[in-house]
Amino acid sequence: MAAPLRALLRPAARAAAAALPRARLPPPLRGTRGCSAGAAFQYLLVQKTGAQKNVGLIQLNRPQALNALCEGLMAELRRALEAMESDPEVGAIVLTGSQKAFAAGADIKEMQNKTFQECYSSGFLAGWDKVSVVRKPIIAAVNGYALGGGCELAMMCDIIYAGEKAQFGQPEILLGTIPGAGGTQRLTRAVGKSLAMEMVLTGDRISAKEAKEAGLVSKIYPVEKLLDAAIACAEKIASNSKLVTAMAKESVNAAFETTLTEGNRTEKRLFYATFATSDRKEGMTAFVEKRKANFTDS
Repeated sequence: MAAPLRALLRPAARAAAAALPRARLPPPLRGTRGCSAGAAFQYLLVQKTGAQKNVGLIQLNRPQALNALCEGLMAELRRALEAMESDPEVGAIVLTGSQKAFAAGADIKEMQNKTFQECYSSGFLAGWDKVSVVRKPIIAAVNGYALGGGCELAMMCDIIYAGEKAQFGQPEILLGTIPGAGGTQRLTRAVGKSLAMEMVLTGDRISAKEAKEAGLVSKIYPVEKLLDAAIACAEKIASNSKLVTAMAKESVNAAFETTLTEGNRTEKRLFYATFATSDRKEGMTAFVEKRKANFTDS
């Protein structure tokens, strides 16, 4: 385990996790805060999981507020992601909440008395973008509410898996404001103008089924099987070349954020770049020799 991530994990949580089957959450994830005074995290539970311990698992752990995204929680999330980004053993990351709520929104009590000057001068919410710039793939495992900032956080991830009872929405209009962490932009790109406009202007929620039909969600699972499925997907991703996986993620994001011409240019550049890696040579050689590839680039 790399030093940055090791320093963030509680010894008790690691011991508990080691005694449990793969993909089972340790007891603290079921409701207690799970962090004692002086612990690294107050609002998160962090561990490495999977058969090869190559999947980083982050759980939002603020149950008394339905995982509302306060500034402290988001600062901790940035730290956890930075540690996993620098850990060579981690090939993919799963971000989840509780069965009741992935995240029910931003912390309105923190926002209530802010002024325009404060928001503008401090770049309020700018730090949230850390999730979207992590080079390793992130899978959001969404159960329950993903509303407002919670929906925006899920959309910053690369893949969204949803539990059958998940609900997605951007209800900021009901509070006299609009989404401020990419909600109007990512939602529109994911589901199209009409549905995005309806959700943003009415504050109405959509179900997991509706989200999948609209293209916001990749797959739906029973609530109790969601996390196992997300970790299994992350393990599959982590078994590939970490370097080439980062290139593939960059290329797909180019399709999401640029023109077709620019995206194709990015894809070609990255495709050519894979020919400078030992993993590309190993992957093609293994295919010709009919054996499993042994990727080493990180």
